[in-house]
Amino acid sequence: MADDVTGGGDPSPEDDFQELIRQLFGGAAGDFDPEQLSRLSGMNIDPAMMQAVMRQLQGAFEGADETGISWDMAKRQALHIANQEGLGVTAGQRTDLDQAFALATLWLSEATTIAELPAPPATLTRGAWVEATLPVWQELAAPVATSIADALTSALSEQAPEDMQGLVQGAGRLMRTVGGSLFASQLGQVVGNLSKEVVSGGDVGIPLMPDGQAAILPQNFADFGRDLEVPEDQLALYVATRELAHARLFRHARWLRLHVISQVTDFARGVHVDTDALEDLATRFDPSEPEELRRAIESGALLPARSEAQEAALARLENLLATVEGWVEVVTEDATSRLPSAQRISEAVRRRRAVGGPAERALGSLVGLEIRPRRMREAAAMWRAVTDAVGPGARDALWDYPDLMPSASDIDDPAALVARLEARARGEEPVRDEMDDALARLLAGEEPAEGQVDAETTDAIDDDAGTGDAGSGDGSAPEDNRPV
Repeated sequence: MADDVTGGGDPSPEDDFQELIRQLFGGAAGDFDPEQLSRLSGMNIDPAMMQAVMRQLQGAFEGADETGISWDMAKRQALHIANQEGLGVTAGQRTDLDQAFALATLWLSEATTIAELPAPPATLTRGAWVEATLPVWQELAAPVATSIADALTSALSEQAPEDMQGLVQGAGRLMRTVGGSLFASQLGQVVGNLSKEVVSGGDVGIPLMPDGQAAILPQNFADFGRDLEVPEDQLALYVATRELAHARLFRHARWLRLHVISQVTDFARGVHVDTDALEDLATRFDPSEPEELRRAIESGALLPARSEAQEAALARLENLLATVEGWVEVVTEDATSRLPSAQRISEAVRRRRAVGGPAERALGSLVGLEIRPRRMREAAAMWRAVTDAVGPGARDALWDYPDLMPSASDIDDPAALVARLEARARGEEPVRDEMDDALARLLAGEEPAEGQVDAETTDAIDDDAGTGDAGSGDGSAPEDNRPV
């Protein structure tokens, strides 16, 4: 077989290896020529080990996209973990949770003006949760996975001797797949382990479920309530109300789902692999022993410390998530005010979200991001002040458009937001300032007087007029004179 490739004569070890690469790309996992494998002894490579490695890597190629990342592998790994100890949903569990969702729907209608969901809530197994949420996980993780695969290819190429460059370049897809498949495997483990922790669709804080879909995982719900010492029917009502509020909000504010996901992916695109650490790893990397690379990916050792720009992006994302979570908490609190144990359950949910579980921390090591609404208490206090001042209708109207949503400064000091809302409720227009006058002249096509508007103010006016990006990048409107 080797003779057919080389055109006669004794093939070199490099020829044998290149032929194995070609078989890896196009042949079946077991179609390796035994004679060719035996010649690998000239390269001091154990043929049996190489055959096992080739089978493993060829399996990684199945389902890999153009980046060399096999998302099918991530799905298989996640489902394997989710289904190991996963239980089905019993008829009794489904009935109990359906009743809780039905009553929660009625209670929510008294606490918010945001409309009901068009689809009935679902009760999911752990495996079904993986199936439903994996497309979003893939979208969030793809930028980092691509970065790791690119960096690994570059580092291994730079470490290879000059006379081996042709071989390394010819096996470039293999190098990408080594990093991409290991990352996909680790992502599958994270999502699979998360499936054993999450209680509901909105539990992680980001919109993982399909639009308008609310869900509870009965098996994890039972685990969560085991140590709370509250009646199970009260816990079911609280969790169902919170899940419906979360799903209703993202269904109502259609722009919000894309806004949250784009904030996370923008952060992930800023993640760059620590090339020094990767190059050091590449000097020791043995394709037959991928565990060291696997451990480096899993621990986050390849991700350097966040830059200032990333810290700023993280702060914007945390403010956005806190604004969402704060609204959900206030609406849930109002809707479940009849429950004697509501306060205790609320505090348990808040602590659980603030601490996060081991799977969520593992996600942080993979993409460099721990999704925490760190300012949720402050955001909830803001929404409470708004609700008390102007009622649920005016409060919920702040989700109608992106530029109406409260900003980070509103979370810090809700008084100005409340004052604007109260003035609008009385039919009063906010006091005009220089920004209002400058914007009016700009929209009227008038040129501002020389020195009247500096460059920074002009940029802000452009954003207000719709010529810049929508909002300020953190989900908030410009600070001055936002419409309410």
